[in-house]
Amino acid sequence: MDDGFLMEVCVDSVESAVNAERGGAGRIELCAGLVEGGTTPSMGLLQVVKQCVRVPVFVMIRPRGGDFLYSDREVEVMKADIRLAKLHGADGLVFGALTEDGRIDTELCTALLAVCRPLPVTFHRAFDMVHDPLVALETLISLGFERVLTSGCDSSALEGLSLIKRLAEQVMPSVLCVTWGFFPPGGGITERNLQRILEGSTASEFHCSARSARDSGMKFRNPNVAMGASFSAPEYSIKVADVAKVRTLNAIAKNIL
Repeated sequence: MDDGFLMEVCVDSVESAVNAERGGAGRIELCAGLVEGGTTPSMGLLQVVKQCVRVPVFVMIRPRGGDFLYSDREVEVMKADIRLAKLHGADGLVFGALTEDGRIDTELCTALLAVCRPLPVTFHRAFDMVHDPLVALETLISLGFERVLTSGCDSSALEGLSLIKRLAEQVMPSVLCVTWGFFPPGGGITERNLQRILEGSTASEFHCSARSARDSGMKFRNPNVAMGASFSAPEYSIKVADVAKVRTLNAIAKNIL
């Protein structure tokens, strides 16, 4: 934390983690599958990232994309991933779980929190899918979550700003972490909207991916084959955290706060 402000950058590679730290990030959220909003990274990635950066690394615990209603077997996967992440040096964990009627799954969250301790835990953007965000926030505070990632239950933090402000007024600012970055096109944070979001939210942390596309080093390219579904990122364009973007956003936020 610097001057009451912390910037967390969401990354899915060692290169992005190093760039985020170089740009001034105070914490890293380590994920895989950013196209799906983030899933559990490999433990190999966690090990190498921990060797390359000094800032805290929080690990996403999400066994698949899609909704946040988990089966018993998926819960066992989550518990195993939490134990492995702790074993390999995670500084904190990030997860979320809901009931079928859009409420916080208190029973499951309590069980997962017990496995996570003594590490700090963030409730991720499953929060943006709840039926009643004000009630959900009170539930999360009572369960012991240190922070909540939210875009204000909208496609971006800018669109959800009025709700974010209400949520921030409900709790101490350090509990609420405003998040954005890898949402639908147009939803990401930019130099033009960061000041408005931070001033309107009163939160003391924010979360972004701050990525740019980097061209692949491959010389031979097959344009007829894709490695994923039609909506997936192209094989010959790699998105990584951009040092300049991280520095710019960090500087803007520090001037505000």
